[in-house]
Amino acid sequence: MNNDNQTPWQQIDYTLLFFIFLLMCVSTVAIYSAQASLPGELKNVNFAGKQLTWYFIGAFVLSLTMVIDFDRFKQLSWYLYGFGIFLLLLLMIMPEYIGSYQIAPIRNGAKSWFVLPGLGSVQPSEFMKIFMIITISSSVVKHHEKYGEKTIQTDLILLGKIFAIAALPLAIVMKQPDLGTAMVFTAIVVSITLVSGVRWRLLALLTLTGVAGIAAVVFTFFKFPTFFKSYILDEYQLARFYGWLAPEEYTDAGYQATKAILAIGSGKLEGKGYADGTVYFPEAHTDFIFAVIGEEFGFIGASITISIFFLLIYRMIHTALESNESFGSYLCAGVIGMLTFQVFQNIGMTVRLLPITGIPLPFVSYGGSALLTYMIAVGLVLNVRSRTKTYMFE
Repeated sequence: MNNDNQTPWQQIDYTLLFFIFLLMCVSTVAIYSAQASLPGELKNVNFAGKQLTWYFIGAFVLSLTMVIDFDRFKQLSWYLYGFGIFLLLLLMIMPEYIGSYQIAPIRNGAKSWFVLPGLGSVQPSEFMKIFMIITISSSVVKHHEKYGEKTIQTDLILLGKIFAIAALPLAIVMKQPDLGTAMVFTAIVVSITLVSGVRWRLLALLTLTGVAGIAAVVFTFFKFPTFFKSYILDEYQLARFYGWLAPEEYTDAGYQATKAILAIGSGKLEGKGYADGTVYFPEAHTDFIFAVIGEEFGFIGASITISIFFLLIYRMIHTALESNESFGSYLCAGVIGMLTFQVFQNIGMTVRLLPITGIPLPFVSYGGSALLTYMIAVGLVLNVRSRTKTYMFE
C-alpha cells in the first residue's frame, strides 16, 4: 500500500499548518498590544490588522507554492536567482527620491526597501533568501547527477559552485549595508552545505577557517578599531556592537537592548498581563516583538512561543529526512537553516546574548515582505511533504 494515488491536497501536513496558525495568533495578539505604545502617528496604524491581511495573502502564496509541480522549481532556479539579483541591483542604483516621492528610503543606515504605492515597503533581499535556497539546492542535485563518483576534487568543485552562487547576493546586501540579511544568507549556505554530501574533513576545515575568521574580526575590533570602522563595518553597525558590549556606556546605541531586557525581566513568571506593558522601547512591533511577549506574558508565554518554534523546526526536519528526493531534502535544509538562525538571532539579541542586527522574529514580527518569504518557505516544505511517497515495503 502506498500514497501514489493521493493528490498533494490529500497529503497536506496539517500539523505543520497548525503551528503556523499558532504563530499567527501569537503575532496578532503581540502586535496589537505593542502598537498602543508606539509613538506619534504610528499609534493610529492598525498593524495587527495589516499583519492578518499579510497572513491571508501569505496563505494564498503558500497554497500556490505547494501545488506547483516539484520539478518546476529546479527548472526555474536560475531564472528566479537572476530576477532576485536584478531587484537587488535595481535597489542599489535607485535614487532615494524621484521628485517628491520616496522610492528607496534609507532606514537605520541601510538602503534595503522599495516603497510601492498601495503596497508599502518591499524588501527584495527577503525574496532572495528563497531564490538562493532553490538555486543552491538545484545546483547540488545537478552536481551529483554529473559526478557519480565522489572525490575530494568533486567536493571542492561543489563547494566552489555553492560559494559562487552565494557570493554576489552577499556582496550586494553588505553594500546596502544589511549585516543581518548577510548573516541569514550565510546560514542558508551553511545548512545546505552540511547535508550536501561533502566530506566531513572538508567541512571541518571550513569550520576551522570560519572560526579563525571570526577570531580575526574580534581581534581587529578590539586592537584596531579605526581600521574596523573604515573597512569592515560602518559607523551605524559599529555602534550596535558597542551598544551590545557596553550599553551603560553607549546609552544611545544600547537603548533598545537595555529596554528590551528590562521589559522581559519585569515580566517575571506570568507577565504583567495583556496590554499592560509599561516599558517603552522602539520597534516593539517588529524586531523586538519577543520583548513584548516576555513582558506581558512572562516566562511562561515566552517559553510557549519558543516551544512552538521548536516543534515547527522539528516537523520540518522530519519532512527533510523522509523525502524520497535529494532536491526536496536540500530545500528543507535551506528553509530550516534560515528559520532557525533568525529565531536564534532575534531572541538572542532581545535578551542581550547577541548584538542587534535588525533580524525579525519569523511569523511573529510585523512585516509583509518577511512574512510572505516565510509562507513561501513553508509552502516549499509542504510541497516536499506532499510529494513524498510512502510504501509498506521498502
